[in-house]
Amino acid sequence: MDEFDVVVLGGGPTGENLAERAHAGGLTVALVEAELVGGECSYWACMPSKALLRPVAARADATRVAGAREAVTGALDASAVLRRRNSFASDWKDDGQVAWLDGAGITLVRGHGRLDGERRVAVDTPDGGRRVLTARHAVAVCTGTRAALPELPGLAEARPWTSREATGSQTVPERLAVVGGGVVAVEMATAWRALGSEVTLLVRGRRLLSRLEPFAGELVADSLRESGVDVRFGTSVTEVRRDGPVTLILDGGGTLTADEVLFATGRVPATADLGVESVGLEAGKPIEVDDTGLAVGVEGGWLYAAGDVTGRALLTHQGKYQGRIFGTVIADRAAGRELDLAPWGRSVATADRQAVPQVVFTDPEVAAVGLTLDEAQRQGRRVRAVDYDLGGVAGAALYADGYRGRARAVVDLDRETLLGVTFVGAGVAELLHSATIAVVGEVPLARLWHAVPAYPTISEIWLRLLETYRG
Repeated sequence: MDEFDVVVLGGGPTGENLAERAHAGGLTVALVEAELVGGECSYWACMPSKALLRPVAARADATRVAGAREAVTGALDASAVLRRRNSFASDWKDDGQVAWLDGAGITLVRGHGRLDGERRVAVDTPDGGRRVLTARHAVAVCTGTRAALPELPGLAEARPWTSREATGSQTVPERLAVVGGGVVAVEMATAWRALGSEVTLLVRGRRLLSRLEPFAGELVADSLRESGVDVRFGTSVTEVRRDGPVTLILDGGGTLTADEVLFATGRVPATADLGVESVGLEAGKPIEVDDTGLAVGVEGGWLYAAGDVTGRALLTHQGKYQGRIFGTVIADRAAGRELDLAPWGRSVATADRQAVPQVVFTDPEVAAVGLTLDEAQRQGRRVRAVDYDLGGVAGAALYADGYRGRARAVVDLDRETLLGVTFVGAGVAELLHSATIAVVGEVPLARLWHAVPAYPTISEIWLRLLETYRG
């Protein structure tokens, strides 16, 4: 047996941040990882996907400015884009991440770890052995999620792409079918179309990006179509066959043939083979936690979870945020230090409920934080949506000829603060943190009048939204 103060299951960004904060609080920490240290985000999600998408945005920006567009005469160099993507995925080697763990004083244990009763983790090591770790204070589950595939005839045999293959492919398929209408689906449709694939996007519902403001999905759908993507709403796949190419049998009797098919149909928590039954939890389900990270329904106050596995906010930056807070909570409780449990206190992950930021790196980009209008209304809030054409801002007009975009602020009429903000347009990702600060800080609109945006920048959208609200 090996004994540590804290054992962390999962070496992605969430686990790394939790481990670092617990160690900084004076505790010994072991981190258990079955694959690459750095997790999904580093090798199969955030980093490689954005490396694929950045050349798309750069080329699109250049073609929308007179004088620059004349210099852009060719298509993207797919091989160069893929090589650059490989470098941002560290060529799928985790040497740098392991070195960081060593420098931070965190013990890495390679292998597949499972809960084995109270404060125990059993690890199947790569050499076929078994190692049992015990935790004096806490075990933290940070194992994230895995791609969810529907139960369709022939799907397993067809070897479909999930997000991993879509971000890691070393070749450009001539024809790519994408099933889904969420973030992975629209981002990968954007990237692979720009790299030369003939892309068909099959969406079961009637809109894209259904969790965001409706106009976000509408603008992205328009742009995808203009780029040459065949976007089909109200379409479901009933069967998949592969004999060389992939054939999708569609509801209604039609078929679609492609060289590869990406199923971007959601994620499920990685708890199916984690031993959660040994502590009274249900395999395959999220681990519900309170705002300090403690697992609900597990006695003894020793089991924590953070990141996507909790189902709270399935975004890397939110998992890292939880990791920072929950790791500090574990250290504070171990040392007997008082917690700060007030909303926005250092010991609670309040932002998970009220101020989650997200960027969708399509063309145009979508950047949003906080509540949508629909969410606010369903919560019974007295709100008003303030909309503005982003192309009407001087900075946006300078950014691109014929700039198209939209902004919305959701205002709490009782407090005159912002509950949510959404921007859609080229280059809006870098506007998001200002909106996040306004929402998290609950900055009164009267005070925002004194936050003067520089002229001529796209940030003048803030002034235009305030002017529209005041009338």
